[in-house]
Amino acid sequence: MAYNPLRINILVRVIAIALTFFLMFNLAYQDAFSVTIILMFVLAVVQVASLIRFIDRANQDILDFFEAVKRNDFSIPGEGRKDHSYSQFLHQEFSALIERLKQFRANRDEHQQYLTTIVQHVGIGIITFDTGGKIQIMNIAARRLLKVGQIANISELSSINDQLVSAFWKLRTGGRELMMVEIGGEERQLSIYAIELSLGGENYKLISLQNIRTELEEKEMEAWQKLVRVLTHEIMNSVTPISSLATTVEGEIVNHLDKDNPDVRITRDELEDIHLAVQTIQRRSEGLIRFVNDFRSLTHTPEPKFQRVNVSELFDQLSVLLKHEIEENHIHFEVDITPANLSISIDPELIQQVLINLIKNAVQALCEQDQRKIELAAFQDEKNNTVIAIRDNGPGIDEEAQTKIFIPFFTTKKTGSGIGLSLSRQIMRQHNGSISVRSKLNEGTEFILRF
Repeated sequence: MAYNPLRINILVRVIAIALTFFLMFNLAYQDAFSVTIILMFVLAVVQVASLIRFIDRANQDILDFFEAVKRNDFSIPGEGRKDHSYSQFLHQEFSALIERLKQFRANRDEHQQYLTTIVQHVGIGIITFDTGGKIQIMNIAARRLLKVGQIANISELSSINDQLVSAFWKLRTGGRELMMVEIGGEERQLSIYAIELSLGGENYKLISLQNIRTELEEKEMEAWQKLVRVLTHEIMNSVTPISSLATTVEGEIVNHLDKDNPDVRITRDELEDIHLAVQTIQRRSEGLIRFVNDFRSLTHTPEPKFQRVNVSELFDQLSVLLKHEIEENHIHFEVDITPANLSISIDPELIQQVLINLIKNAVQALCEQDQRKIELAAFQDEKNNTVIAIRDNGPGIDEEAQTKIFIPFFTTKKTGSGIGLSLSRQIMRQHNGSISVRSKLNEGTEFILRF
């Protein structure tokens, strides 16, 4: 056991008091001189008083130490006092503890300064404020983004945009909002994210701000470039043979018109060649018109008319519509709905259009398979979102094509228009949902509609 002067000191004093009382009672028992007994009693009283004074002083030193710590005063109680070894021991222990406290505080302050520096220099705007709107942190990125200096209360941002401040107050943990705000004559698309915190019994809110306008513009430009490439490819596929055939026909006609004989006669073979060229021009022109009409349909999707629909009824209608095609292609078609009474708020005609397109794609993908299977499933995920999945055991889609299949006019099929999946994605967005694909070569494909 470690040496402890307090225990030793108290033990010695108690033993001395006990010995004094023992001698006093022994003298009284032997009828010793009464003055001696009185002196022994006085000595015992002095010893008890000294013990009490010693303990009180030790307790007071300890209390003074804790009070000093509460006041962030790291001076040592009784420092410089020259007395018993216990006081020296106590002061040594106080000194060691104070050094540890100082080191802990220094480490904490250093860590806090480190985190503060990170928060101040991170590229995303960060603002924290309490229930009264008083701002604790507003980093450099937030001040630059909002073009403000140091402000004390979140309400001061009302001069920029009242809706912005309103969004800060109404957002709860995990809440996100996109907002177009004009700051200093410049429009900024802000992505706002909120988290609610509790610290020391006080409630705070942390808001992160990010200007995503540049990213959106880059994504928009990238999407337009992809669209233009596909449009250029499709249009050139139609226009090039039209132009070539038109040039050939024009050459034939000019060749006959340039002859000196005014009664120019065109042979039957020449006439058949011209007729064939005109027919080809007509077919390619009609194909180009269909292509433009497909593009028009992609940009003029009707607004959804929402109603509560029982999923089993929706699937039954699909089964009837596609029964002939499924049976003709010898496809094993399965339907699974969990729970059986699952319902969803959708525009049934638009979603039926999406599902028919996806099932027909699956049917076409299975044309070269020996074992053909399509599964249509509906269920609720862990977030209570309704999910509709269309799975097949076809050849699958390679990874590169998976990144492009939702681009308008991109298709992996020889006779496809490349409109169906793009239109399906647009319809799902109108339903505040999403469509995604998972596929592995030689294993199959799954399209997932999430509402």
